[in-house]
Amino acid sequence: MKNNTMRVTSFIQKITNIASHKINNINKIKVPGSYNHLVTSGLILAMIVSLSSCKGGFTRTDESPTRGDIRIISDESFKPLIDTEIDSFTTLYTNAKIKPVYKPEYDVINDFMNDSVKVIVTSKKLTEDQIQYLRDSLIIARTISFAWDAIVLVTNKENNDTLINYADIRNIFLGNLKRWNELDPGSNLGDIRVIFDNTKSGNIRYFKELFEIDTPLPDNFFAVNTNPEVIDFVSRNKDALGIVSVSWTGGAGDSLSRSFIDKVNIVGVSPRYFYDGTYYRPSPGSIYTKDYPFVREIYFISRETFNGLGTGLIQWATAEQGQTIVLKSGLVPATMPIRLVQIKTE
Repeated sequence: MKNNTMRVTSFIQKITNIASHKINNINKIKVPGSYNHLVTSGLILAMIVSLSSCKGGFTRTDESPTRGDIRIISDESFKPLIDTEIDSFTTLYTNAKIKPVYKPEYDVINDFMNDSVKVIVTSKKLTEDQIQYLRDSLIIARTISFAWDAIVLVTNKENNDTLINYADIRNIFLGNLKRWNELDPGSNLGDIRVIFDNTKSGNIRYFKELFEIDTPLPDNFFAVNTNPEVIDFVSRNKDALGIVSVSWTGGAGDSLSRSFIDKVNIVGVSPRYFYDGTYYRPSPGSIYTKDYPFVREIYFISRETFNGLGTGLIQWATAEQGQTIVLKSGLVPATMPIRLVQIKTE
């Protein structure tokens, strides 16, 4: 250690001597004598800072794929899944501290573009303009497929309409159907109140893009703040139709998801392109085959410039252990094959 210190000191002294010699030989720039010391010191300091920041310099980062202290930002729709992934990862790697922050999709993307965070979780890919903007800033954004999610429709426990045709759902979003008796002539529930999580939500963006809606939503659509608030509202109002991610209802073995499932009905939906009287609820099997029509991909997007802790989390979450958590959460792994088992009933 003493020898290393002596070598560093000697190296800095050599730089100082060279810098002083060069400055004293500059004839084209006249600097008052009282400022010579300041110029020399400033140049030396800049050289030392530059050397220190270079690879192999005097400092090093303490962050690695399994060690460090970072935060990531995720779409709030995926909170149960991301919480479980991070808890499992940090339990295995005790020197890793990862703070997840949950926001609506619009804010997640904005924070990433503004360099407020290096890793995000979202169902929306960056646009070509956003990718080019980052490239112009010498940043390469890496998008990694992580899981397949589904958007779930939920109704009140006292609502008998638990099967809805795909075309009818489209007409609800277009404002062509607004009353429950238009779906079921025997219903006495009145107007359909559609409840979603946030005006900047990825859930509502998905449906607007799917149904090619470029106008304001009908006046019977209402935003709250989060997916749990949607489920709570629907559980207390018979006329409500809620929109949430399967991440909040799909984990049958998870106590949080189980509590939400017990509060509401999960609606079965007919396939998108044909109707043969069959309806599908968002199980891993129907998400995988896309028989359930409202399916989307979840991505990690990273702008890390080195193999840091964010990279380590992504590698782990897309490997076997992380993908097993995806499956247990009621979603479908994006990088691990799954086996479908068909059970015949008499």
